[in-house]
Amino acid sequence: MRGSRGYKDLIVYRKAFALAMKVFHLTKKFPKEERYLLIDQFRRSSRSVCSCLAEAYRKRKYQPYFVNKITDADAENSETEVWIDFAYACEYISGDEKEDSAYFLLFLMNGTEEPEVDRTPTAYRGLAYCLLLRMKENLNRSIWTHTS
Repeated sequence: MRGSRGYKDLIVYRKAFALAMKVFHLTKKFPKEERYLLIDQFRRSSRSVCSCLAEAYRKRKYQPYFVNKITDADAENSETEVWIDFAYACEYISGDEKEDSAYFLLFLMNGTEEPEVDRTPTAYRGLAYCLLLRMKENLNRSIWTHTS
C-alpha cells in the first residue's frame, strides 16, 4: 500500500484535474483566432481550480485561509462553466462535450453528480459551503477525503 500523496489523492482534486485535462484537449481544436481570448481564459480557469485546491489543502489547519482558497476554487470553477457555455454557443464543442464537462462541474460545485432542481441563491451549495459543511459534520467519506 503506497503512502498518501496529499492533495493529489483527494477526490475533488482528481475531478478538477480531469476537467482541466478535458478542457485542454477540447480547446486544441478551437480556431486559432481564439488562442489569446477564449482558449487561454478557459484553460487558466480550469487549471486554477486545481491550484486553489492544492493551496487550500496545505493550509487546511487555518480555517480563514482554507475558506478563502476554497472560495477561490469555487469562483474559478464557475468561470470555467461560463467558458464552456461560450464554447458551446460559438459551436466549438458539441452538446455531448458540453454535457460531459457538466458532469465534472456539477461534482465540483455541488459535491455530487446529480443536478440540483432548485437553483435559487439559498438552495445553491457552492464548493466552499459543501466542503465546510462536510468538515463540520466530520464525515468519513466526502469530496474532501482521500481515495483508497
